[in-house]
Amino acid sequence: MVPAIRQLGAERLTRLGRAVEAAWGLWELCRMALLSGFRIRGAYWNWRLHTAFGRGFPPKADLIRSVLRYGAWVHRMRKLM
Repeated sequence: MVPAIRQLGAERLTRLGRAVEAAWGLWELCRMALLSGFRIRGAYWNWRLHTAFGRGFPPKADLIRSVLRYGAWVHRMRKLM
């Protein structure tokens, strides 16, 4: 088990911990894409993009980082259930 220091708000993870979080985030994003029937431009995903980023999109690196963090957050919330 990889010990990861998780603090609400400001997360400070080790390099390996960040890689594990990114992998779980990617897993959850794939799972959500499968559940939504891969309708990436459907109503849910458009709503998700507009609530997350508003009118403008961040640079590509920030977009990818924030999407992976969202996937990691979904994974953590699913673990709570």
